[in-house]
Amino acid sequence: MSPLSPATQVDPGTSDSDTTPSAGDPAAPDSGIDGNALGEPVEAMSIDDAAETVLGTIRDIADGFLGHLPLLVAGVIILILTAGLAYIARRVARRLLKPVSLRPSLKELIGRFAVIGVWAIGFLVAAMVTFPGLTPSKALTALGIGSLAIGLAFKDIFENFFAGVLILWRFPFENGDYITCKGITGRVVDVTVRNTELRTVSGELVVMPNIDLYKNAVDVLTSRSNRRIGIECGIAYGEDVAEARGVIRDAVTACSSVSSSEEVQVFARAFGASSIDFEVTWWSGSTPLEQRRSRDQVIEAIKSALNEHDIEIPFPHRTLTFNDPIPLSGMTSADAT
Repeated sequence: MSPLSPATQVDPGTSDSDTTPSAGDPAAPDSGIDGNALGEPVEAMSIDDAAETVLGTIRDIADGFLGHLPLLVAGVIILILTAGLAYIARRVARRLLKPVSLRPSLKELIGRFAVIGVWAIGFLVAAMVTFPGLTPSKALTALGIGSLAIGLAFKDIFENFFAGVLILWRFPFENGDYITCKGITGRVVDVTVRNTELRTVSGELVVMPNIDLYKNAVDVLTSRSNRRIGIECGIAYGEDVAEARGVIRDAVTACSSVSSSEEVQVFARAFGASSIDFEVTWWSGSTPLEQRRSRDQVIEAIKSALNEHDIEIPFPHRTLTFNDPIPLSGMTSADAT
């Protein structure tokens, strides 16, 4: 047997276990495995300890709330005072703007802006009192960051709000005017932040979003005190057209509901199936009730005037023709001839 080289000689007094690096030896590699990963038992939390932890957390929350409660109360008091100041600001704005020659809707808009300004300052002060670390710059920064999310979440509300502002600022109608929009006719009851309330002629309340009024055509029926009305009437072909025109004009002019500031117009319009057709127009009150009342009075006056002058108002005549003779009960042959 050949002798071992010096590099491979083993000391007889050293066992294999003595050559294994110990955990405390600096030269020993770090295995990265803790005692739990090696199967050592983990001490479980008892139910009493868990309950004590939960109760401790609840106590900390309660202590923090009670410690912060005076600030919360102060914030609520500031909001209550803000509500009172907003009411006073609205009353003061109305009183100051009363002698000013502005449209009522524009005065209402200025009053609402005054209320919004008071509420904005009140909310800011209440937030700074409730949260002592909050400053106006931080609040404005947070408002700027959250404005995008708020704008996307409440897009419809903000659209209707700004549409309402523009309606109060520029639109040529006020509360009490009759308007027509998207086939709906009614009297303007109120223009709120989000919508406009209309009361139809039949009594229903229609709530219309402000954005619909802003984006669609609006017909203001009462923009003037008088509005033109038109009807058609006809006379028989055997009557004198010039005479009939004068009779109709005089009858319409004599009606109390017809405005005397505008001319009554009577024009022969067309050759009808059985009559000469006239177009009659005049001016009367602009509200729907005044229009209906005036139309009723004028039709009655024209009918009476034509009858008085023996001018015929024709109506269709029907002639029935039968292919076969129709026997009539109770008639003799002599009556039939």
